[in-house]
Amino acid sequence: MKKIVLIEDDSDLYTLIQYNLEKEGFTLVGSQTGKGALDMCRRERPDLIILDIMLPDSDGLDICKGIRAHPELANVPVIFLTARASETDRIVGLELGAHNDYIVKPFFVRELIARIKIHFRGQKPVSKMLKSGDLELDRARCRVELSGQEISLTATEFRLLEFLMTRPGVVFSREQLLDAVWGHDRAVTDRTVDVYILRLRQKIEHPDVPSFIRSVRGFGYSFNPEVPEERTRALATE
Repeated sequence: MKKIVLIEDDSDLYTLIQYNLEKEGFTLVGSQTGKGALDMCRRERPDLIILDIMLPDSDGLDICKGIRAHPELANVPVIFLTARASETDRIVGLELGAHNDYIVKPFFVRELIARIKIHFRGQKPVSKMLKSGDLELDRARCRVELSGQEISLTATEFRLLEFLMTRPGVVFSREQLLDAVWGHDRAVTDRTVDVYILRLRQKIEHPDVPSFIRSVRGFGYSFNPEVPEERTRALATE
């Protein structure tokens, strides 16, 4: 089931869109203000975002810039809803990203649904299960197992591990991990990343001889996808 984030300040239009999308089988979450919209998108990890440009407290174009700059959201389709019908406004909206679309108010809800379905057409299904050796992360159930034994993780530890496992071999700086896992509305420092990495290592491997999470001196961390199953079994039993 596809998840859609709707950011629209008109309560009547919001309710109308919500009703029709849920009737079509989509899961919908959203807000009627722009405040915290980017952090909500990061937290919800939607398959598509419907974004009003003219919000009472924010500029939808600025929110879109934040979406496109975020590693977790950069490729998520964004459909703009706006009363701005000029050619310049359309060009600005579309130039913010290759995955953007633009619908001018007033519009038929059927057109919006059709545009949404076009964006989803041909998309590869997202794997709900991530695996490296005997380490398995179930995204649907928010569950992690090592050699068949469940590992208890906090929500933040789970998001951090999930982010790294979905990008094996890629080295991320502490700042990039903070943006991806904690979001922009945060009161944490680079040191927080080190603390959570240590906690993860204590739960899934030996902190002194890490196998899954690699430290890259002077930069950050990456996930090693090539840990042999014999090694993960040993970690689970030691």
